Amino acid sequence: MQLRSSPSSPFGRKVKMATYILGFADQVTPVLTDTMDPNDGICKVNPLGKIPALEDDGYTYYDSRVIMEYLDAKAGGGKIIPAAGAARYDVLTRAALMDGILDAAILVIYERRMRPEDKYVDSVVERQRGKIIRGLELVAASNPIYKNGAMPDVAEIGLACVLDYLDFRKQVNWRDHAPNLAGWLADFAAAVPGYDESLPPKE
Repeated sequence: MQLRSSPSSPFGRKVKMATYILGFADQVTPVLTDTMDPNDGICKVNPLGKIPALEDDGYTYYDSRVIMEYLDAKAGGGKIIPAAGAARYDVLTRAALMDGILDAAILVIYERRMRPEDKYVDSVVERQRGKIIRGLELVAASNPIYKNGAMPDVAEIGLACVLDYLDFRKQVNWRDHAPNLAGWLADFAAAVPGYDESLPPKE
């Protein structure tokens, strides 16, 4: 398998962590990808030019949600995504919330990077920050305790990636809005394979 991604991509990190959790890390060759480089080969395997993209047995899977479901099925199913019933839809809904928070966080970065300073739109940033904060507050309100050991579900993988990405890019100080998630993250980090190996680079 080949995984096209970037060390700083939180969506790519979700997949990379899943490969460790499900026992596929030694079967995956990382392909460093720059989606802003017109000469990068990503558009040949994903016409949207987005990462992550996983190539396996002549087929390319994207986006991160599809890749993680594919890896779960490849591992026998029901590992990081419940196979059926209410539990499945609960996990998928919580995972969608994590993806939405990451989308908002990335839009904050794009607003800062892609527009000249005189075109910077504060209202766009504040709208996205509001999404991040509301999402974190919803998660924190349930006072989650990490207790799944070495086999987290996709929503928990997503939450860890959210918190670390916010630490990495600093769109929001999540500890101001969800301080009880600090203990959750520490317990997750101590238990889950691939957590340290997939951390974003230090700036």
